[in-house]
Amino acid sequence: MRIPVKKYFKNDNFRAFLYLLPALLIIGTFQFYPIFKSFAMGFYTKFDYLTDTVYEVGFDNFIYVLKDPDFILAMKNTCIFVFFAAPLGILIALIFAVILNSNIHFKKLFRSVYFVPFVTSTVSISIVWSWILNKDYGLANAFLKIMGMNKIAWLTDSNMTIPILIALSIWKGLGYKIIILLAGLQGIDQQYYFAARMDGARKHQRFWSITIPLLKPSLVFLSITSIIGAFKIFDEVYIMYSQQPGPLKSGLTIVYYIFNKFYRHWEFATASAAAFILFLVILMFTVLQFAFTSPKEKEE
Repeated sequence: MRIPVKKYFKNDNFRAFLYLLPALLIIGTFQFYPIFKSFAMGFYTKFDYLTDTVYEVGFDNFIYVLKDPDFILAMKNTCIFVFFAAPLGILIALIFAVILNSNIHFKKLFRSVYFVPFVTSTVSISIVWSWILNKDYGLANAFLKIMGMNKIAWLTDSNMTIPILIALSIWKGLGYKIIILLAGLQGIDQQYYFAARMDGARKHQRFWSITIPLLKPSLVFLSITSIIGAFKIFDEVYIMYSQQPGPLKSGLTIVYYIFNKFYRHWEFATASAAAFILFLVILMFTVLQFAFTSPKEKEE
């Protein structure tokens, strides 16, 4: 028995799908397909780029990447950066958000000041920071000279690369995190605090028992986005260290490794394999965060 075609067009779900079909085609063609194609290139061991023909498929590129000393160093530097930049950024933003949420003067001014670095170009910020940290005429060493201290080779000392990148990342993303946490703080009903005061709870007890639990959705969101953003660090290193991965490759990150393989060495399959590994690492961290932060159902 045939169902009339008009019945399909009268169905709301089918009509909605037709409305979304052009957008889905565009997204699939210009976003999903390139991503899938780039990931698939990591499995090509022999590939003719002129004719777009695959001769062999395997895991040789992944084995090469995982054994490459540069990739191991890039993974190490990136993990250290993520381990410090993501939690410290959220912690500092939480402190400032709590302060700005209290009854202080010029709250709107401070919110705007903290948010300016986030909307400023990363390239511009990196150039300014490289000028500030210049050994000969930078403001940082000028201040140290006034204090009677010796100059520090900020950008040529390999031990300073990761701390500088961490500080820059925290400073740049501080305003965005503060806005998100402020929205969460202002959404907390003040009756919880009034009730806690009536019960004799002190400030730190109210903070840990009321503020933190009710801010959990915002904190989870920031932790996930911060870790993903930290794993993708590239612009700061590229600009501050004059298109080099820092002294002694101290600023070599996974994305910089992918950039070197793809744009400088034209090793497209190797770069795709490294990008796929980065995707798996980010996916693993995201799944773990959801697993540890999702509410557990209590058994009756």
